[in-house]
Amino acid sequence: MFTTGQAIFNSMSLAIIRTGGKQYIVSAGQKIKIEKIGEKEGKEITFKEVLLLEKNKKVEIGSPLVKGAKVTGRVLSHGKGKKIIVFKYRPKKRYKLKKGHRQPFTEVEILKIKTGS
Repeated sequence: MFTTGQAIFNSMSLAIIRTGGKQYIVSAGQKIKIEKIGEKEGKEITFKEVLLLEKNKKVEIGSPLVKGAKVTGRVLSHGKGKKIIVFKYRPKKRYKLKKGHRQPFTEVEILKIKTGS
């Protein structure tokens, strides 16, 4: 049973992209949440910063980017993440500060991965 899943995994292509200062491992059909970008919902975007590309057991590693490789995705929605509490406290100084923060994100569906060659 493990070999069947491994065969499916080996037949699909993977890429590592960089956006918003972070790196993501993506494959076609996958939905990811990235740092908020200024595109409207339903619009297609292209990620040109591809660091690694794997297709049919052939791996291309960029130095630092894979030439000509692109990952295309569609913006599904914009939103905010779970609230975190930021609490600052200074002992013996009567200083307390409590803030909440919700990080904005963009949900993207990966449509296709185009190889460099």
